[in-house]
Amino acid sequence: MFIDNVVIKVIAGDGGDGCTAFRREKFIPDGGPYGGNGGKGSSIIFEVHEGLSTLLDFKYRKIIKGNKGENGSGKLKTGKDAEDIVIKVPIGTVIIDNDTNLVVADLKHKGERVIIAKGGRGGRGNKALATSFNPAPDVSEKGEPGEKTELRLELKLIADVGLVGLPSVGKSTILSKISNAQPKIAAYHFTTLSPNLGVVKTKDGRIFTVADLPGLIEGASKGEGLGYDFLRHIERTRVIAHVIDMSGLENDPVAAYNLINNELKQYSKALESKSRIIIANKMDVESSKDNLKEFKSKIKLPIYEISAIDGSGLDKLMIEFANILDSEKEVELYTEESYLSHVLYKFKEEKPFIINKIGDKWIISGEKVEKLFKMTKFNSEEAIVRFTKKLRNMGIDDKLKELGAQDGDTVKIMKYEFTYVD
Repeated sequence: MFIDNVVIKVIAGDGGDGCTAFRREKFIPDGGPYGGNGGKGSSIIFEVHEGLSTLLDFKYRKIIKGNKGENGSGKLKTGKDAEDIVIKVPIGTVIIDNDTNLVVADLKHKGERVIIAKGGRGGRGNKALATSFNPAPDVSEKGEPGEKTELRLELKLIADVGLVGLPSVGKSTILSKISNAQPKIAAYHFTTLSPNLGVVKTKDGRIFTVADLPGLIEGASKGEGLGYDFLRHIERTRVIAHVIDMSGLENDPVAAYNLINNELKQYSKALESKSRIIIANKMDVESSKDNLKEFKSKIKLPIYEISAIDGSGLDKLMIEFANILDSEKEVELYTEESYLSHVLYKFKEEKPFIINKIGDKWIISGEKVEKLFKMTKFNSEEAIVRFTKKLRNMGIDDKLKELGAQDGDTVKIMKYEFTYVD
């Protein structure tokens, strides 16, 4: 089954908890803090694998979750890092943040890797938290939470040449004759249900890839038929080869060209700038020569005459493809501004917390304060004091006072509630 568009959730592993321990050995009085740090949680990594051609695996694996790092222990033993989880994806996979619709990564090369969600760092043990002011802290940290996100994966085939056209114009037959691909071919009105990819080697030794893309129909760019699902695969091609049934037995050649050309324009303006040629197929049919003459008078593009059924004209066509590709650069689908990393780097504002009042409660939120809360062990008086001190240093106490908070008011962080004391 060919699957080229899925939505998944990715959750990296949390870091292991730090340990609170003290050195207690005979003849070593006041041994001091002895708790080790936690190990790092597993990151989620996507890696391109050449042997894959579909996102089918993700249809049944909607959530990818990392493992927690090992907790630290006494005697300064650091917890073991959790092993990173590597997920194989096909070449041409685009990873998109489902909330912002920005691109996380565009994986175009064999073996390319990207960290999608980073595992949380291990919490510090009490030895790592010791200072000159507090040389023996009775406190340690929980592990940092792993990153989590919802992603949309889109597969856009890496092909040098894309064959487009109405159903049954001969695209699959052409591909079967010029490469080792074996698409389904029928003598009746039939359309390919998924893209097929073939490797072509010309007589002068040049090699390139050709994709037979599913037959488009009118309205494909608006979701009609199969076209909308597969138009994305045309975006990567460097050359668009429009296959026309020049016999005119099923469709008027000029009308067929205009219909497909309009659908490509409607889908993406970027497709207009791509190199394109016309493949006049079925030139072995008697009516084709007259139709070609009329077609040439109306459509001013390079036209190559072939008969896919008997192979005539294909060698010359392949040489022409290779010549065009020699002067074409690799297709870049996205500008720098389309990437999530660029937007976060350029526009992200550092807001450690946000305070809202809902009813009679002060709600404190924000990535920094929530992470601090999740990493705090509220199991000792010292841990609570340390937490409140960090909130004060972040400016939360001053902001609450400025907003009018009174002694006894309820303050809420995540699902936990506290009493405000000035």
